[in-house]
Amino acid sequence: RLENEELQDFAIDGTERKINRPIDNDVQKEFYSGKKKTHTIKNNLVVGIEDRQIKYLGGTHEGKKHDKKICDEEEIKCPKNSVCYRDNGFQGYEMEGIDIREPKKKPRNGELTEEEKNNNKLISSLRVIVEHVISGAKRCRIVKDVFRNTKLGYDDLAMEIACGLHNYRSHFRLASY
Repeated sequence: RLENEELQDFAIDGTERKINRPIDNDVQKEFYSGKKKTHTIKNNLVVGIEDRQIKYLGGTHEGKKHDKKICDEEEIKCPKNSVCYRDNGFQGYEMEGIDIREPKKKPRNGELTEEEKNNNKLISSLRVIVEHVISGAKRCRIVKDVFRNTKLGYDDLAMEIACGLHNYRSHFRLASY
């Protein structure tokens, strides 16, 4: 579906949602996120920069799994010749025919040039849009708070509905300008 979208700039990012600690000891290790220091589930999102719409929502994965590994498994396809902004968590993930932009790290015992610093500022200013879109989806408390439902597939459904509500809100917000 995403590759049929019209050409525009995209940004990719992951989000984590808290869950209750699983009872089974082996299972709980898979859901423990060292980053958040709690048990989580993860989703990757692709967001359109211009229209601030969620264009792609990846499946729900255990919190221990890295964002790049999730992307490798899901094989996200974007329109050819589009631009994708991402953070360093996706380093090494390549998409065919896509111009990928990510911030450049400062070299060891060196400094970034002014051009590289300005480029990093531009990328950061565009990536903030993704964080705002994710927070827009997390306005729904079922996504923001600890997800307590244990029924199969409901974690995906809750995130899909929250993303759909965000897209609905942002569509009418942009239409009023």
